[in-house]
Amino acid sequence: MLNVLFVCYGNICRSPVAEGVFRTLVAEAGLDEQIQTDSAGTASFHIGQLPDRRTRENALEHGLTLTHRARRLIGEDLALFDYFVAMDEMNLEAIEKLNYRSTGLHTADTIFLLREFDPDVNDQPNVPDPYYEGPEVFEEVYQITLRCCRQLLTYLVQQHNLTERKSDSVNK
Repeated sequence: MLNVLFVCYGNICRSPVAEGVFRTLVAEAGLDEQIQTDSAGTASFHIGQLPDRRTRENALEHGLTLTHRARRLIGEDLALFDYFVAMDEMNLEAIEKLNYRSTGLHTADTIFLLREFDPDVNDQPNVPDPYYEGPEVFEEVYQITLRCCRQLLTYLVQQHNLTERKSDSVNK
């Protein structure tokens, strides 16, 4: 079983969307018995809260219900997860520091920026934080996440020789 953790700052906007989108793509590919996903934040401001209301509303517009409760990234996660996918450079650095202090088990090929998988990246490494922005940025985050998670799933399938069993539903 591969375990993938998406990480942003507060775990109420970007990483819950990435977790939900990725979980849907994994299920559609028939890989839910081979890949599990979760999300966490590097800050503890919102522990126990549902994703931001605007995040949930945007996700619902795309047929995605987000029920994740915010949690903070902890050292134990380094032993539980195989891949860490950060939404921006600040959170990538936080994962790398925690890894260095805790276990040092993870290398550069298991800790990524999500936009490393973006075919439309245009030299922008970070997924924008929509928290202080309007609905258009929440939609932008969803679209970035969808593009990147598709490519991330393709990467993991190739890296681990996973066999997809496509379902009839298609994420729109």
